[in-house]
Amino acid sequence: MISRISGKVVDKSPNSLFIDLNGLCYEVFIPQAVMQRIDESISAEGKIDLVTFHYHQVEPSKSTPVLIGFLNNVEKDFFQIFITVSGIGPRAALRALNKPISLIAKAIDEGDVSFLRSLPGIGEQRAKEIVAKLQNKIGRFGLIQDSISKEQDEIHKTLIDDALAVLMQLEYKRPEALQMIKKAMEMSPETATTEELLNLVYKQRKAK
Repeated sequence: MISRISGKVVDKSPNSLFIDLNGLCYEVFIPQAVMQRIDESISAEGKIDLVTFHYHQVEPSKSTPVLIGFLNNVEKDFFQIFITVSGIGPRAALRALNKPISLIAKAIDEGDVSFLRSLPGIGEQRAKEIVAKLQNKIGRFGLIQDSISKEQDEIHKTLIDDALAVLMQLEYKRPEALQMIKKAMEMSPETATTEELLNLVYKQRKAK
């Protein structure tokens, strides 16, 4: 069982790293929740140290070893708890965890089915099953500081202020406008412009 891998990153795809370890090259799949922060963990020499989840993808005619990488044991622990939900295997979890783990944990703890449904491959029924299985069991993962950096925090503050000003001009009350903005930001933390944020707010209003 491979539980950790340290080596030089020789190539990178949207969802995996190729790591050279003494002449052997391993492909390590990385959840987007982790991939969003991976660059800051690669040294100046191109080296990285990952905690890994190792399993075999079993198919009718073959069994393929698969490595899934994390920056620390806490992220791996969340992944292992997440796959205890019926119908969510390692591959499905790898695809689903495309937002910061802290936000996903918060959504589970608060029973936010709408947020969980926004994760790839997670429909409404599966989202309800996640809440039923994990609610009140994963609070510590909400403390992970993985959602936004200080620089991103400033960007998000500017986005929120600009969007709030527009919504108040449209005669929304400040508390209502802030609530709509907060929900939109939780649904899409990677929002980069005021226009995108307002479009998300509009879609949420339209869906009601």
